[in-house]
Amino acid sequence: MTRLLLPLLVIFTACATAADRPPNILLIMADDIGIEGFGCYGGQSYTTPQIDRLAATGLRFTHAYSQPLCTPTRVELMTGRYNHRNWRAFGLLDPAAHTFGHLLQAAGYQTCIAGKWQLHSYDPPDFPGAATRRGTGMRAEASGFDEHLLFHAGHTEDKGSRYANPTLQENGVVRPAIEGAYGENLFVAFLADFMKRHQQEPMFLYYPMCLPHWPMVPTPISEAWSDPQRRLDESTDFFPDMVRYMDQTVGRLIKHLDALGLRENTLILFYSDNGTDRRILSLMEGREIEGGKGEPTQTGIRVPLIANWPGKIEVGTCNDLIDASDFLPTLAELAHTTVPDDWGVEGRSFAPALFGKNMNPRDWCYFWYDPRPGWDKEKFTRHVFALDHHYKLFDDGRLFLLDDFLPSEHLIKTETPASRAAREKLQTVLDRMLRPPLSKAAVTDPQVFGRP
Repeated sequence: MTRLLLPLLVIFTACATAADRPPNILLIMADDIGIEGFGCYGGQSYTTPQIDRLAATGLRFTHAYSQPLCTPTRVELMTGRYNHRNWRAFGLLDPAAHTFGHLLQAAGYQTCIAGKWQLHSYDPPDFPGAATRRGTGMRAEASGFDEHLLFHAGHTEDKGSRYANPTLQENGVVRPAIEGAYGENLFVAFLADFMKRHQQEPMFLYYPMCLPHWPMVPTPISEAWSDPQRRLDESTDFFPDMVRYMDQTVGRLIKHLDALGLRENTLILFYSDNGTDRRILSLMEGREIEGGKGEPTQTGIRVPLIANWPGKIEVGTCNDLIDASDFLPTLAELAHTTVPDDWGVEGRSFAPALFGKNMNPRDWCYFWYDPRPGWDKEKFTRHVFALDHHYKLFDDGRLFLLDDFLPSEHLIKTETPASRAAREKLQTVLDRMLRPPLSKAAVTDPQVFGRP
């Protein structure tokens, strides 16, 4: 009798262990593309069948937001804290910060990052004030990831290309100008190899893509790619190919998950760090949309967010408000772990929404945006604002009415009872988020926050 029960007990225990195991998580973040770039959001200019399929078989968020530029979003995304709490300078992540890499690594995940870093040293040596900032950000090796393959992990002047013949750092070692290669292909291969080696363990894979960020250059599907001398030619004409290749790259990662039998226990999150480059015009539902990267407009901050986990996530759309600070607490909940109180995380988990549960979603998003100091960032100014589904209020008193579908907004010149109620609500958010108030030095010191 005992011999008969023992195999059943082993099988039962194995099944329970598999059921209790937290999911693999693949977080993909595109670089510089808003919602108008995707067919699933009504975009008409580009071919994105792989990402559209993720949306059609998963959950598409209609009101996801980022900051207007990459470093502000990445710092907020990785730490779960708003920028006025831990901002240092453009291209820097505070080396004392806690990241979602640290969190999931401590929770027993095997962690891997491949793609764009740009969080350690940004200013070129001749830029005013650079001496106080160069090399003062977080090193990739200390960010909570067991392995990495990254573009721009060191000084700006050494970064090389991210696309054709890329210069990349692999696990602390720089691989300069990999001739004949294309950056995104190497990132996918690196992630796929990591998956294969750790397929029996829970994995967190963070893929901050380079595509479709400037420079706009040929991809391996571009006609110009066939001529090696043209692979670094720059033209906005290549942007559609870059979007298409971004989509194909996502598709290849999914194929690797399928081939390893990992797809059923892998949650994929697809997001973007900010809106589309301002040089790009795109069609969305018959409307021409100008890219808003760098600006606090809807075209600068309204981005895609798609979640896909076969058999676990209900198919459909979700209109909950999401911002970059929400990812860290969401990953914590998915990984069956908790965030230490002293990390000061301000985001709110959207994990319940993934499974069709209404767990008090946020009714506002907050933005403290000032990408200064930093090379080529003096052209920007500070913007502090809050928004809900329908209105956006800046700290200077400007109130905008937001389009529910398109990334557009209209300045309100004549108040209504509804707009006055929204103003009062969002002003309360602004007042509360700036408490305790920033010190005078933090507000005015260009070495810390740029000039106001």
